[in-house]
Amino acid sequence: MLIAKGAEACLYKTKWYGFDVIVKERIKKNYRHPILDYKLRAYRTISEARMMNEARAAGVPTPIVYDVDLERTSIIYEFIDGVKVKNILEQLNEIERRKLNKRIGVLIGLLHKNGLIHGDLTTSNMLLTSSGNIYFIDFGLCEHSTDIENKGVDLHLMKRALESTHFRIASASFREVLEGYRETAGEDAEDVIKRITLIEKRGRYIQDRR
Repeated sequence: MLIAKGAEACLYKTKWYGFDVIVKERIKKNYRHPILDYKLRAYRTISEARMMNEARAAGVPTPIVYDVDLERTSIIYEFIDGVKVKNILEQLNEIERRKLNKRIGVLIGLLHKNGLIHGDLTTSNMLLTSSGNIYFIDFGLCEHSTDIENKGVDLHLMKRALESTHFRIASASFREVLEGYRETAGEDAEDVIKRITLIEKRGRYIQDRR
């Protein structure tokens, strides 16, 4: 059953050897040369599966990868029965929201400490289960880096996502995310957080120049 279709991939919910799974299949791009197109899709499929496994090994809950099908350029992974954080964040009371945001920050910190840049940190890519666990999903843009700039950009994207989707609580939520981030990100955590301000200033400068 098709549950989502994006520019790069389709998501299907199905059964696989008795397990509820998601199949993420990358879409062919007719404007690219067929051989190049396949190589890009295959590379990104392998990379995403590897990044999910590395994040999980670092202590960040992600769906279990069951299989990678290079012929279809697809990943078969565990179906997580949860709700997108995007859909419930503003429904929580202040104590619950702070706890959730802080936990998100802890997990982002673990990614960064282990040299992983998610690349698409939004509340749409985080699932909250009934047991209270948070799962990170969609590692299609994830990459390896220990660079402070890249970590700062990752967090800045999270801030922008909160501002665009959860404007009323964005400021408080991001402060709470940073509380958790400081606990696990390691010795360069403050430098990364300071870099966010520089990234924002650069963005405003570019806009002013237009």
